[in-house]
Amino acid sequence: MQSQTQTEKKIILVGNPNVGKSVVFNTMTGSYTTVSNYPGTSVEVSRGQCEIAGEHYQVLDTPGMYSLLPITEEERVARRILLEESPHVVVHVIDARNLERMLPMTLQLIEAGLPVVLLINIMDEAERVGMHVDIALLQEKLQIPVVGGAMGRAKRGLWELRDAIRDFEVSKATFNYATDLEKDIHGISELMQGDYTLNRRSLTLMLLQRDEEIAERVKDREGDRYERVEKAVNDTIFDRRVDLHLRISLERKRICNGLLGGVITQKDGNQQTFADHVSNWTMNPWTGVPLLLIVLYLGLYQFVGGFGAGTIVDFLEGAVFEEFLNPWVIGLCETYIPWYWLNELLVGEYGLFTLGVRYAVAIILPIVGTFFVAFAVIEDSGYFPRLAMLVDRVFKKIGLNGRAVIPMVLGFGCDTMATVVTRTLESTRERIIATLLLALAIPCSAQMGVILGLLSGVPGALMAWMVSMVGVFLLVGFLAAQIVPGERPMFYMEIPPMRLPQIQNVMIKTLTRMQWYFMEIFPLFMIASVLLVAGKLSGALEWLVGMFNPVMRLLGLPNEASAAFIFGFFRRDFGAAGLYDLQTEGLLDPVQLTVAAVTLTLFVPCVAQFLVMQKERGWKTSLTIFFLVTGLAFAVGWALNKFLLMTGFLV
Repeated sequence: MQSQTQTEKKIILVGNPNVGKSVVFNTMTGSYTTVSNYPGTSVEVSRGQCEIAGEHYQVLDTPGMYSLLPITEEERVARRILLEESPHVVVHVIDARNLERMLPMTLQLIEAGLPVVLLINIMDEAERVGMHVDIALLQEKLQIPVVGGAMGRAKRGLWELRDAIRDFEVSKATFNYATDLEKDIHGISELMQGDYTLNRRSLTLMLLQRDEEIAERVKDREGDRYERVEKAVNDTIFDRRVDLHLRISLERKRICNGLLGGVITQKDGNQQTFADHVSNWTMNPWTGVPLLLIVLYLGLYQFVGGFGAGTIVDFLEGAVFEEFLNPWVIGLCETYIPWYWLNELLVGEYGLFTLGVRYAVAIILPIVGTFFVAFAVIEDSGYFPRLAMLVDRVFKKIGLNGRAVIPMVLGFGCDTMATVVTRTLESTRERIIATLLLALAIPCSAQMGVILGLLSGVPGALMAWMVSMVGVFLLVGFLAAQIVPGERPMFYMEIPPMRLPQIQNVMIKTLTRMQWYFMEIFPLFMIASVLLVAGKLSGALEWLVGMFNPVMRLLGLPNEASAAFIFGFFRRDFGAAGLYDLQTEGLLDPVQLTVAAVTLTLFVPCVAQFLVMQKERGWKTSLTIFFLVTGLAFAVGWALNKFLLMTGFLV
């Protein structure tokens, strides 16, 4: 198997975000994919297999990139794949409606000496607005295979793309810049003698644009010769006394304008479709906010909260685990295992099976599974980029930008998964702020479902809880934006067309994410079970509950609430369920119920989320967030209790 993988030719898909790379990937590979972090990074790369004319290929779906000069971690990974994976063919996927803006990257790929096939995707949308692209003429000018396609429902262009890959021959096309720039490029590239994956001409252009990663690679390859290369680059930059980055970009734009001459024709008089109207409504604050509430209500509250966290969880946990599996497994262990500690570890109160497996499979899996379905449907419809545009102004106040709306929305399903998704944000500063807000003020669907059920009988308490959560989210975000150092990146996002999601794509995405859940998150529940069992057997758990009693009294809560907070660290909804028991036993009045609900929601992330935080942000940042969130939760709870008692609200 290993030798077969090594001999497979590689097809690498590259292009801007939201141009349909993943749809092309799914169309070419079918449902079998593997998703893993690219070595040495936290960015996921999808790999799959396809067969063309009897030959096996490995297909790689890279993160979105705007040029060969990277800014974000995702772009660095995409370029590193091009540098290290030795592609047989690089398929550059571009949006037909944005041909002029995306073609300069095609130029970069060609001048880098990569084996490029250009796929002009979303042709159906372009034609609908009256645009015609002369594919044959563009192919003649670029001297590489060019395929027009619409890889959505119709899979238009799929067979032409497969033919282009099968018959691919390396192009020798070159595109000349201005005479003085050409002279500089030639002079520097002649000094380089090492072996490179990319063309020396392309490397020279990136050196002139101050690309530090490329400079390090050239230094490694050239050894003693690098000093001459570096001097030539510095002398050229000094002599030209202009922004060479801008100069090279303008030259590429000039060349692209020449290439597109006669290629694109546009008919006038096209009217907006219903999808165009919906697109505009989603980005207008007056209509976008009500539409957002409808999406949250139907997608999150009804489908995930009602169907996932209600119907499916009730069936799996109540009927399958509680009535059938748990009694059977417990009986087996009690019959054949004589040791108390091992019984506790396997099927005790916090046992690997009775808590870890049951919680991961019967409670969380239905919730995250239905959330993955809802998320994939919304994602495929093209709504997220529009939501990002809608909330961008507000998010900038809290140190984020519109892109951060995706992990925030994801957090309402599972904060653990959302913490992983913060890696898609551009800067470390944004990732830290988003991780902090997720840990503090975004309840997962399991916890939110229990809290909403708990407070629904006391409308005033529900209102106080919602106001407190929104207020803390905005205030802490605003303060974090002032304190956390780092750059404030520009917000730029492609707006894809709105379209009906395809069932096949939704299923593939859902299954891929559920595979990730089992590979990365499921083991964390096992670790949590082991820790709880160890705490119970050693007496540490009981000691911890006792430690919390004075804090409960400061919050105006009974001592019995301590256990809910301890368990809330291991399972967010378990802590909320503890409050439910206290309320049904008549131990909480409306003020105490509100204070407990707010404090518990803000309280430290569950152990699974904390472990993922540590993995993504490191010990220093994750521990800082842990103690900060703990302090803030109790401080807000204490202040809220004083405020409610002083004002008489809810008394």
